[in-house]
Amino acid sequence: MLIHENYSLKELNTFHIDASAHYFVEVASLEDIQEILSDKKKSAAKKLILGGGSNLLFTKNVEGIVIKNNLKGISLVKEDKDYYYVKAGAGEVWHQLVMHCINNNYAGLENLSLIPGNVGASPMQNIGAYGTEIKDSFYELEAFHLNTKTVTTFNNADCKFGYRESVFKQELKNQFIITSVTFRLNKIPDFNISYGAVEAELEEMGINQLSIQAISKAVCNIRNSKLPNPAEIGNAGSFFKNPEIPQTLFLRLKNEFPTIVGYKLENGNIKLAAGWLIEQCGWKGKRVGDAGVHTLQALVLVNYANAKGNEIFDLSEKIMSSVKEKFGVELEREVNII
Repeated sequence: MLIHENYSLKELNTFHIDASAHYFVEVASLEDIQEILSDKKKSAAKKLILGGGSNLLFTKNVEGIVIKNNLKGISLVKEDKDYYYVKAGAGEVWHQLVMHCINNNYAGLENLSLIPGNVGASPMQNIGAYGTEIKDSFYELEAFHLNTKTVTTFNNADCKFGYRESVFKQELKNQFIITSVTFRLNKIPDFNISYGAVEAELEEMGINQLSIQAISKAVCNIRNSKLPNPAEIGNAGSFFKNPEIPQTLFLRLKNEFPTIVGYKLENGNIKLAAGWLIEQCGWKGKRVGDAGVHTLQALVLVNYANAKGNEIFDLSEKIMSSVKEKFGVELEREVNII
């Protein structure tokens, strides 16, 4: 196992920010992790666990050690009359896992097709799209504690899932390396086409008989038409969370801005479309140097060529400030800032 010094991370983050790691190592097994942490100097260093690099923005070089999680493997570990239980290594590419499940008729992840990143990040972020979140099909995960050097199993409740949140982004942040995730997937599909764009795309595709394959294809079509490919232009997908506000504030905003987009939540609050708010403030398609807002989706910030992380961060600050000034609504970043 080779430990690199002053290692470039440019090709390991989807923003393509040119940052470097003081130390960098790739791990492919639990034994690799244990070996790294047996080195007192490396064990004491500050650690950053890197997966697909699809949900972070480097604003500086990384001191300490970056550990690239490459634990692989997908297997059906058990089944009962209703469910398949599929276990995947944290280093597996997320979309490849989704395709594996679809090809085997394991239902539940189809709405999450084409989300960038690796499996290990999916429960950390409680990733979601088109009416579905990871928590809906999550069964358990295994994670290695960096200090006690023991493996712990977390069930759904243990993870404290919220909107793009989990215990691993809050009280347990930077304490664990997720090594595997197990999903509970339906034998009989429970199709979710509640999201209008999915239903419209299925109609456009001429689909008369619903299937998880058709829903996955529809989601891929929508994402490809709206979101830039990180391989072609640096980005991390949605940069901001959709804000949640009280219904009283929404009614006041609706009176002033009749076309405002909002969805009622079970708790009575209203979830706003952050992209709509940003677009109304005039940011869609705007470019400042090599940092910019995507021309088709205002929720996505992009690196056109050689933007520095701080330039993208500063752009996000200006966007947040203008939304606050115009609507009295505070945006929150979905992307992790390093």
